[in-house]
Amino acid sequence: MLLSIQDLKVSFRMGKVDGVQQRADAVRGVSFDIPENSIVALVGESGSGKSVTAMSMLNLLPDNAERAGKVLWNGRDLLQATLPELQALRGKEIACVFQDPMSSLNPVFTVGAQLAEPLMKHLGLGRAAAMKRAEALLGEVGIPEPARRMGTYPHEMSGGQQQRVMIAMALACEPKLLIADEPTTALDVTIQRQILELIGKLKDTHRMSVLFISHDLGVVGEIADHVVVMRHGEIREQGPVARIFSAPQDSYTKALLACRPSLEGNPARLMVIDDHIAQQGGAAASTAQAVAKDPDAPVVLEVRSLAKSFWLKQGLFGKREFKAVQGVDFKLRKGHTLGVVGESGSGKTTMGLTLLRLHEPTGGEVLFDGKNLLKLSDHDRQLMRRRIQIVFQNPYASLNPRFTIGQTLVEPMQIHAIGASLAEREQRARTLLEKVGLDGRAFGKYPHEFSGGQRQRIAIARCLTLNPEVLVLDEAVSALDVSVQAQVLNLLKDLQDEFGLAYVFISHDLAVVRFISDEVLVMKDGVVVEQASAQEILAAPKQDYTRRLLAAIPRGYRAAA
Repeated sequence: MLLSIQDLKVSFRMGKVDGVQQRADAVRGVSFDIPENSIVALVGESGSGKSVTAMSMLNLLPDNAERAGKVLWNGRDLLQATLPELQALRGKEIACVFQDPMSSLNPVFTVGAQLAEPLMKHLGLGRAAAMKRAEALLGEVGIPEPARRMGTYPHEMSGGQQQRVMIAMALACEPKLLIADEPTTALDVTIQRQILELIGKLKDTHRMSVLFISHDLGVVGEIADHVVVMRHGEIREQGPVARIFSAPQDSYTKALLACRPSLEGNPARLMVIDDHIAQQGGAAASTAQAVAKDPDAPVVLEVRSLAKSFWLKQGLFGKREFKAVQGVDFKLRKGHTLGVVGESGSGKTTMGLTLLRLHEPTGGEVLFDGKNLLKLSDHDRQLMRRRIQIVFQNPYASLNPRFTIGQTLVEPMQIHAIGASLAEREQRARTLLEKVGLDGRAFGKYPHEFSGGQRQRIAIARCLTLNPEVLVLDEAVSALDVSVQAQVLNLLKDLQDEFGLAYVFISHDLAVVRFISDEVLVMKDGVVVEQASAQEILAAPKQDYTRRLLAAIPRGYRAAA
């Protein structure tokens, strides 16, 4: 056995109350094994203890963490290892790949320099030999033109390429165990498919083991040999991947399998984890299907030939035009949702930002309430902006960490003179927090005190303070757990039904788009390659590109078998 975790317990000291030390238990008696040359998946929602369990192995935890139990690495207990012993293991025998490569890669060093560093540190290679090996690693993980990419900085690469660089760094010293912590969560489906295939191929090539951490059983089913399901710091179920998918025993495992949006059927609401568990306990399940929208609803937003170009430096004095968005046309009706799908770099987000003039357009028209938004004066644009709002992908970056939630919600109302007094604005903010499923206690708290799903609800509430008619949702649920994702999607549908909101819903996830959208635009290289109802796109896609997007969607063990 390569690694054996036995009765692992992890708690965090949280300060003293009345002289008594407070502790939060994150992991409660976890035990599982990782055999040689195998992939073990650790699955569960945020807060289940997955990452804490993995980081405990090499003691990559904050100073207030306390660990107990055993982590046996080739028979040696890592919980008793000294810091120099752990430093010798890290990167050489046990390597890690994290969810967000941009927070793991150093922005001021080239990719080549960062790849060469562990080779020189752990293997004692000279700089020239390390750079040569680093170039070979880039080629091994599928980076095109590896020699040229050696001098590239992380920000000059796409998310998928950054993740490949992280995998190359992890593999530099040919470790025996790779810990992959949510390595595909925020990637589009085709890049996700490539990363999963890459990890599987490298596992076979290097005969290493992988601890693959994820919240998505659909992804896990395509890569794992053994699955460990965690919730609230405890293991709920574990076993071979075939058994977990064909005959799950625990109600939580069944709920995880069932709560993701499906490409078949279109329910009126998604069931969340607790709904599924209640259903298995005897509660009645909702079988209501989504109701078709009014095809003759008034048009609230019309886009004609929208275009956006960026000018890039070429040579010493030259520059070239990069056409990020070209000739986009669509109509958005009141109470309807337009889904916009495509790979990273397809122009989805640029199109959404250009609609709002967060990027200045290079051509086209955006007609809203009879006016072209792209020609408005700054004053008129400010007045119009309250009626078209945006929710960004990353709820951790879109909320001001120095503002309480109350201040975050009140500020836009003050700017746009909504409400007669501060008391009236604060009351409206509290009402909206309740509307998005948060109680009044959230009003005085700061963003860091909330989970990702709660922060995204707060971002939606902030948009609603201005009574908008159109919301642009840019990958607003892509980084959320499947259960939290279901809650936010249900919330968006409820708000749409109540307020008649129209959505431009940008996503790389066709299953999510199927659930929430009435019409779909498929974008590639800045151009709309296909446009039809959500049902038509999924049932009979006309373009090879759309078919490739559909084929790349993880569908779990049974589809992969």
